Order: sequence, then C-alpha cells, then structure tokens
Amino acid sequence: MERQYLTAEDIQEITGVKQTKAYAVIKELNKELEKKGIFTISGRVSKRYFEERTQCKIDTKKDAS
Repeated sequence: MERQYLTAEDIQEITGVKQTKAYAVIKELNKELEKKGIFTISGRVSKRYFEERTQCKIDTKKDAS
C-alpha cells in the first residue's frame, strides 16, 4: 500500500535538509492546506501536496519483501 503522508525524516531524505528545516517545511505546507480547509496531521504532510509544491515525484510504496 502506498503511503499518503510524508514525515520529517522522509523530507530530509528527499531534499537533504536538516530535521529542523524538514519540520518547518511540514508546518508551512500544512498551514497552506489548513487555509484551504483541508485536514492536516501534525508532523506529517500530504505526499501529493508536497509533490505538487516542490515538483518532486516520490515513490513511497512499501517494499513487499
């Protein structure tokens, strides 16, 4: 099953930023989503919205092995 949300650790791995910056990115993106009336989860960000805003395509499928 494909994950729908990214964590700070995921964002660190994708972008190469430090943990503090990754959490700041999540906070900013969630703030934007909340302004649009979209439900958010603290400490996680929608994978789809992250991809849309950063123009990154992310593969988050769990390894079946």
